[in-house]
Amino acid sequence: MSESTGVVHMGEFGAVAGPDPRGRFLGMTRLPRLILSRGHLFHGTTLKELARSAKTGALHRVRQGVYVDGAAWAALKPWEQYRVQIGAAAETSRARTIFARHSAASVWGIPTIGLHHPVQAVTLRNDGGRSRAGITRHYADPSGLKVCRREGLLVTDRVRTVLDLAAFTPFVEAIAPLDHVLKADRKRGLPAITKEALLAGADGIYTAAAIRRIQTAVEFADPLSGSAGESYSRALMHVGGFEAPVLQREFRDEAGLVGFSDFYWKGVRVAGEFDGIDKYLKPEFLKGRTPAQAVVEEKLREDRIRATGCGVVRWVWAELMAPGVLERKLAAAGVPRRRPRGGF
Repeated sequence: MSESTGVVHMGEFGAVAGPDPRGRFLGMTRLPRLILSRGHLFHGTTLKELARSAKTGALHRVRQGVYVDGAAWAALKPWEQYRVQIGAAAETSRARTIFARHSAASVWGIPTIGLHHPVQAVTLRNDGGRSRAGITRHYADPSGLKVCRREGLLVTDRVRTVLDLAAFTPFVEAIAPLDHVLKADRKRGLPAITKEALLAGADGIYTAAAIRRIQTAVEFADPLSGSAGESYSRALMHVGGFEAPVLQREFRDEAGLVGFSDFYWKGVRVAGEFDGIDKYLKPEFLKGRTPAQAVVEEKLREDRIRATGCGVVRWVWAELMAPGVLERKLAAAGVPRRRPRGGF
């Protein structure tokens, strides 16, 4: 599905058409079926039985009037649970809801940093924005606002979604979404967005201060980043005052190609590797190998890199999320700073 499918301007909003929200939502993302209390008669149960099942853990109450299977909910990753919360909000909202910021990013498959974000949407009433029915709302001028139907939900288009994140979240959190959209999302059939298109999309929408934040983040963004973890790592390095690394540096030895490091500092011959768990679990990374084989091959790859005379420093998500840990690891590995430690 291309991004242009279902894109409308707010003047045409009433004419938006699309597939059934529940069928599209469940069919595309394979998330657990939503059980709505208003449809309890169709489930052959009563409201008291639904509440009782939620107390025992057989069901999980996502929000008032919406439940999912308890075991299925527990098996979801936090970002998948967030996606379920968005779908539940859409089901129970009395008015059409246009999801935005982290919520729109979730629907588009754009990675964001952090957990436990509120469900977010835009409001077209300039009353300062407000929260109601468990949805945090932010004012958006209807003129020029593009809305897409994605997985049966109404969301801000990809340009507006990542620009909002760049404008209203910290610099270190804004980079992963921007890096992601700078390259084509082949899994979802979505094209890359250029930096020029991003900057053009910000004209006339944001305050001068927000424009400066957007320009800074867009300038820093890089499509060579291989994952959200790499993007977040690079942003933390920048804020920590470290010299900018070369991304995806090729390594070779006498046997041929060793591989590509996530980061490389030529002056001190240090390679940096963000060790995301996906490479050891997901089929597209395993390529027929077992997780144990992937771990062994990664260790042999690192040994070959070290044999070229290059140092290697590695880190994982837990270390990224713990304040100061990445900074200390890079400093201990001899990664140089471009300036003394300070704020961005």
